Amino acid sequence: MNLSQKASRIYTQIDKSNIKFGDLRKIANDIKKDHELALELWSTGKFFPRQLAILIMDKKLIKQEFVDKIDRDMQNHDMDERNQLTDWFMANQLSKDKNTIALIESWKKSSSVMQRRIFWYHQARLRWMGNTNQSNTEELLTSIEKNIANEQPEVQWAMNYTAGQIGKWQEKYRARCISIGEETGLYRDEVVAKNCTPSYLPEFIRIEAAKVR
Repeated sequence: MNLSQKASRIYTQIDKSNIKFGDLRKIANDIKKDHELALELWSTGKFFPRQLAILIMDKKLIKQEFVDKIDRDMQNHDMDERNQLTDWFMANQLSKDKNTIALIESWKKSSSVMQRRIFWYHQARLRWMGNTNQSNTEELLTSIEKNIANEQPEVQWAMNYTAGQIGKWQEKYRARCISIGEETGLYRDEVVAKNCTPSYLPEFIRIEAAKVR
């Protein structure tokens, strides 16, 4: 691994187990945008350098071929790290530009687990804070009902979360979303920390919908 002096200095600074996401954001704010540096940090294969790399990428240079390369590289991480990198990439880069949003919207039936997860998580995020002005809700629910039981765990979570957001904010779909959870049983036995909302749809929707009444 041959890094430039700048990349080596930053790598040494952040390749630590006690680094926090807030620390990475502060460093990224100082760097601003530096796609070449991002590629160097990404090449280390390490989790925190890759988190920082995502923050300083140039979204104008993110095309499908680049995403596919990032996708392949992420497969070398365990599931927890892979999901964190995936969601970080979506939130901090892919959802920030109309061209990358167009990519996201094309991934519903992608052969890539990562890209399908991003599609569904993006749909959930579109509905945060009660933004129900979405034209594809019926289509999404039909797809969730048909496919969620046989999806990969990473994608199941995002599909389930999308159904949760729909059920939380749109009363006319609430019973339908609850039924998805009852019929699939997904996350029924999940144990969550105190004051955290469970992912099991009947409970998630009951708790979350009560907050917006």
